[in-house]
Amino acid sequence: MIVCIAEKPSVARDIADVLGAKDKRDGYIEGNGYQVTWTFGHLCTLKEPHEYTPNWKSWSLGSLPMVPPRFGIKLISNPTYERQFHVIENLMQHADMIINCGDAGQEGELIQRWVMQKAGARCPVKRLWISSLTEEAIREGFAKLRDASDFQPLYEAGLSRAIGDWLLGMNATRLYTMKYGQNRQVLSIGRVQTPTLALIVNRQLEIQNFVPKQYWELKTVYRDTTFSAILRKSDEELVLEAEKQKEGTVAKAAKLEENRGIEPITDRERGMALLEQIKDSPFAITNVTRKNGKEAPPRLFDLTSLQVECNKKFAFSADETLKTIQSLYEKKVTTYPRVDTTFLSDDIYPKCPGILKGLRDYQTLTALLDGATLPKSKKVFDNSKVTDHHAIIPTGQPPQNLTDMERRVFDLIARRFIAVFYPDCLFATTAVIGEVEQIEFKVSGKQILEPGWRVVFGTLSERSQEEKEEKGGEDENVLPAFVVGESGPHLPDLYEKWTQPPRPYTEATLLRAMETAGKLVDNDELRDALKENGIGRPSTRAAIIETLFKRNYIRKEKKNLIATPTGVELIQIIHEELLKSAELTGMWEKKLREIERRTYNASQFLEELKQMVSEIVMRVLSDNSNRHITIQAPASEKGEKTSAASASAAGKPKKEPKKRAPRKSAAKKTEQTAGENQPADTLVGTPCPLCGKGTIIKGKTAYGCSEWKGGCTFRKPFE
Repeated sequence: MIVCIAEKPSVARDIADVLGAKDKRDGYIEGNGYQVTWTFGHLCTLKEPHEYTPNWKSWSLGSLPMVPPRFGIKLISNPTYERQFHVIENLMQHADMIINCGDAGQEGELIQRWVMQKAGARCPVKRLWISSLTEEAIREGFAKLRDASDFQPLYEAGLSRAIGDWLLGMNATRLYTMKYGQNRQVLSIGRVQTPTLALIVNRQLEIQNFVPKQYWELKTVYRDTTFSAILRKSDEELVLEAEKQKEGTVAKAAKLEENRGIEPITDRERGMALLEQIKDSPFAITNVTRKNGKEAPPRLFDLTSLQVECNKKFAFSADETLKTIQSLYEKKVTTYPRVDTTFLSDDIYPKCPGILKGLRDYQTLTALLDGATLPKSKKVFDNSKVTDHHAIIPTGQPPQNLTDMERRVFDLIARRFIAVFYPDCLFATTAVIGEVEQIEFKVSGKQILEPGWRVVFGTLSERSQEEKEEKGGEDENVLPAFVVGESGPHLPDLYEKWTQPPRPYTEATLLRAMETAGKLVDNDELRDALKENGIGRPSTRAAIIETLFKRNYIRKEKKNLIATPTGVELIQIIHEELLKSAELTGMWEKKLREIERRTYNASQFLEELKQMVSEIVMRVLSDNSNRHITIQAPASEKGEKTSAASASAAGKPKKEPKKRAPRKSAAKKTEQTAGENQPADTLVGTPCPLCGKGTIIKGKTAYGCSEWKGGCTFRKPFE
């Protein structure tokens, strides 16, 4: 008998239908030589500290660092999970072959490998690797089953990530809680969580410490068109510009030679003198440059860009978008969502006409592509940019029974997919330079000549809207026809301005910062290069942000993410750059990706982490500053609604290691609850000190965790 194991019951049913297994049993479906069973996401997890040695049960600085000689896994304590595991175990013990049908990604590989390991599976194992759950994709996947050994590096990367999170999370959380915490509340430290919080805190401090500077802009109106005085750029600005554009030294030199204009106006008297100098002289047009250009369609979506777009357009949180796209994947209308590429592999190209035909609600847009040979752009189809999965696209299955949220997300994906087969947008940019009394002024305009792909999104595409926002809301209108040599009267004026602080992070801009390890990058190609060093993975970033909400480290003000006093204090008390630097965390992420590609050794990664944890423990223990953090109970914030959406990431496992709260003393028993010094009922609604995912709820005889069905065993009897 061949045993197939999927990650969810719904996926198992889809696979059983394709395989012809019809007989429903307790915990599996049987038929046609197959037994199809399932997990519920993670059934197993890494052992808790006290399960390695009883000395680690009590929280004490003397027991740190905790580094088990060998890591072990255990079954999550939950009756439903235990019952299902015993079904799986029995099937696997008698199987001739196992087919791993888990989600085709690092976490899916880890989930199923742990279950097979715990069940003591000994028979040969094959791997189903598919990018969508359509019947065609499942049949194709079973026709091309791969050896489980092909995915050993993927498993090793996932295992290294889990152990790395355990090592850093368990040790640093206990270390900082015992050393700097008060009121016996947990200070949660995470390998990705803490650098992400640091991004928000550092931006917030930049804003708070920002000293605005006054300056003036000299403008003039000629023929109903506003011209701005050209300003000379400083050497620092030119060097920064050159670095951004990755220009060589020759280009930099050319820039310096071209640099012209007046010095920036930093005092009103000089501005008024310039105004006086030009007001009675005629304005003359000295140069008109018109250039034709073309703009390619926007890239297809990876998970992060989809989350960014949904946050900008619909104010969806990263977690809401992830759950929505996961649901669309399970409804078979979009492909696998947890991806970090915006490209398609060449083998998808022949399927594209069929996918377009399946988009029946978009026939007015797809009709223009019917019967024509679809363009095959390297900006869309590139095997070298696709590893495990391609960009998120529709499957071609007609969407049915979608929620409003699902319809909106599907619409974005469908339009992006259609747009990549449309022609480029053709436009003309006109730059006009005028002069008064040797002071030069400039205005630019943009005219769409052929909208091309823009018609897919209506008159104003998402890209042009973003451009408009980045340019301060200014419209790039079509300019009047100016002729070199013409001149006439004009109306000059001086405008008082103040330099502006950087903007607070929104979920959209934070996701981009996590993707590029904190570097502000607009260019798609450069962003792709930096993804190697991004912090977190596309599938985990939403859960990380949700965790920060639940820990009461951040809150929302409208769309802005604001660090709470506790969050700010936590980052300020951490002196170890390794714990809070997005760049250094990005380097670890890069090594995990290299483990996947067999270019880096998993054991070396873990040895480095063990060494780092030991060094951090020694440095913190030697701190005699007597610093402490005052922890505030979570307030009822607007952001709480978002954070309450839970960080389970649509059935995916936790991304922060489980943490136990400190004990009352080494001699005293049981878990220390959050806020024990508070009146009892104030516990309700606070984060669970055991799993961190759920919140405290009140039962008949004790307080418990809302995630009890998910395996959390927290319990505090009433006083």
